[in-house]
This record gives sequence, structure tokens and C-alpha cells, in this order.
Amino acid sequence: MQASLVKYNTPILISTTGAAKGKKDKEKKKDAQPAMSQTEDILNSILPPREWTQEDQLWVQYVSSTPATRADVVNLQEDLDKWLQQRQARETGICPIREELYSQCFDELIRQVTIICAERGLLLLRVRDEIRMTICAYQSLYESSIAFGMRKALQAEQRRNQHNKKMKDLQVANKKLRDEVEELENKITQIEKHEAERREQEERKHKEEVEILKKMNAQRKEQLETMLQAPKK
Repeated sequence: MQASLVKYNTPILISTTGAAKGKKDKEKKKDAQPAMSQTEDILNSILPPREWTQEDQLWVQYVSSTPATRADVVNLQEDLDKWLQQRQARETGICPIREELYSQCFDELIRQVTIICAERGLLLLRVRDEIRMTICAYQSLYESSIAFGMRKALQAEQRRNQHNKKMKDLQVANKKLRDEVEELENKITQIEKHEAERREQEERKHKEEVEILKKMNAQRKEQLETMLQAPKK
């Protein structure tokens, strides 16, 4: 059984075989349990006896009802510091080992106070239970906040992936549109060049036709003048 800062009595053997359980074990346990005073009953309700099985033997250990001396309190403090160092408990932050040892130390102080004044011990029990409830509430809140943070981180990662994919799609679409614009601009340039060449050919052809018509007109004019100047017979 793991050692504890809480002071317990000598362990009591309940049964010696694994098969001797059930009704006989309960009777043996009841017979092995010593007659207790009111203070011991209160101590057992505050700090229930420890039970464990070792090599097919059932053991039970009740909390000690021996009053604590000043030396016991000093030893408790020394044991607390020694165990904190031996078990390498962290000095700051969240540490299950430090929490366990301080909880055991508080239980031992409650035991010592309960022996002197049961009412004071029961009041300390209420304080201990309230502290544990508060710690559990903070733990639940912490775990909930961690889960919330993880969900938000996953959602943010998912949104980032979606945005990255959308950005890549837009970049591809933008490149495609740029290529289309460049292609259309090339087509426009080719069309303008072709139209310019066509217009130039048409203008040159038009000028040639005009020159031909002018020449024909001049020739006909000369012929007409010649005919008009010819003498009549």
C-alpha cells in the first residue's frame, strides 16, 4: 500500500484466501473492526479506512485516533517537504503530485483537529470538500476551454485550407482570364493590322481607278474636241 501523510493505525488482516470472500469476509471484517468511540466514527466518516489485497490477503487500515503533538506537526511539515522533493513535484503551475501531497497533508491536519474538536474537524471537512469542488469546476472549465480552443483551431485550419484552395482556384481562373485577354488583344492587333492593310489596298486601288478614269476622261475629251474642230465638208 502506498505511503500517505495521513497517520493510520496498524493494518488488520481480514482474510487469508481469495476464495474466503462474501459473507464470511464481511463477518471477519466486522469482527476485526474494533469498538469505536464517537470521535473514531467521525474520523472514519471523514477519512474512510483503506482496503487492499496483497497475496490473496485482504487488509484494512483505519485512520489513527491518537492525538498529535507539536513534534508530529513538525514531522508532518518535514515529510511534506521531503516527499515533494523525492517525487519531483513542480513548484509552480499545475502538478498532480503536489496537489496529491498537499491534499494528504490537509487530511492529516483535519484528522489532528477532529481528535481535539469534532465540530471543528467537520467544518474543515466542509472547507476541504468545497475546495475540491472548486478545483473540479476549474478543471472542467479548463478542459472545456481546451476543447473549445481545439475546435476553434481546427475550424480556423479548415477555413484556412478552404481559403487557400479558393485562392488557388482564383489564381488559376485569373491566369486563364489573363491568357484569354492576351489572346483577344493579339486577335485585335491582327484584325487591326489586316484591316489597315485592306484599307490601304482599297485606297491604292481606288486611286488607280480614279487615275484610269481621269485618263479615259482626258482621252475622250481630246477626241471630242478633235471631232468638234474637224472641218465640215
